[in-house]
Amino acid sequence: MGAFAISATSQQESYDRRFEQIIGNSPLLESVLEQIERVAPTDSTVLIHGETGTGKELIARAIHNISSRCGRSFVKLNCAAIPLDLLESELFGHEKGAFTGAIAQKIGRFELADKGTLFLDEVGDIPPALQPKLLRVLQEQEFERLGSTRTHKVDVRLVAATNRDLGDMVKRREFRSDLYYRLNVFPVQLPPLRHRREDIPALVTHFVDRFSRRMGKEIEHIPAETLTALSSYQWPGNIRELQNLIERAVILANAGVLPNPLPTAGPEEIIPAPTGTTLKDSERTLILRTLEAVRWVIGGPKGAAAKLGLKRTTLIHKMKKLGISRPGVESTEDAESSLDDGSSPIHSSDSIPN
Repeated sequence: MGAFAISATSQQESYDRRFEQIIGNSPLLESVLEQIERVAPTDSTVLIHGETGTGKELIARAIHNISSRCGRSFVKLNCAAIPLDLLESELFGHEKGAFTGAIAQKIGRFELADKGTLFLDEVGDIPPALQPKLLRVLQEQEFERLGSTRTHKVDVRLVAATNRDLGDMVKRREFRSDLYYRLNVFPVQLPPLRHRREDIPALVTHFVDRFSRRMGKEIEHIPAETLTALSSYQWPGNIRELQNLIERAVILANAGVLPNPLPTAGPEEIIPAPTGTTLKDSERTLILRTLEAVRWVIGGPKGAAAKLGLKRTTLIHKMKKLGISRPGVESTEDAESSLDDGSSPIHSSDSIPN
């Protein structure tokens, strides 16, 4: 266990150095970062899947920053934000007079990203008529500007992102299958914030620090009940929604205390607030109170893991890390062993026995 702990600590420090702008150390996030470390040194195309607000651009920048192209251009384009009739010009550029309103030559994003990385966000919104041209530049690394017959060669690493199911769009004939396969060389799935709740305290602290400095306000205290409410919320808008709500909370803060920016929830939706004075204390108290409230049932729809929005294995890992075990059981490992040998009077691997 000692060697494992040292290895885990060393690995986390490596993440901290390589992914300075990515906040959190949950198992799901660490799995994503491991994938990024594997694919970044290559020139392979990466397709990032994730709900809106999960940080797809941040992951794309991380891929660029730890690649051999770091120091070269990182060019981004949101395909959903550009009118369809202008998207081709944005991607490939145009010559003066190529169409009505083309009063000067324009360099496209592929040309701007030569020797660097091009990040295409919302790639699922590219219209079918433009998809063959995108496929060609990905395969051949060449294109022509609108209004020109001259072929331009480029060396561009593409990272694409979408919140849509491109595979399903292929089945509905809304997206070319050959382009999908070319984009989907190395898929990366970003977890929604509700699946990595253990990262919320660190994210809250990060955004509080950012906005308090920006606004010239001093936030000295984050009440435990506020942190609990934020950790219990479902976050349909993910990290972007959290960021905006923390900005609102900093604006509303009085006397250095961060208020709860969320609407009041019913008593069954939030676990009673922990009283710890640090984030670690608060997390430990929250887990303990949740376990006590459900009689130390970990798994299942009514277990502590479900109430905390965690996977069962993640909760057990955190219990080990925080030294939490049921009274009468020496450690979480002992509890797991007793589950494995069937000695529990409750025939389920989702509870810690007496």
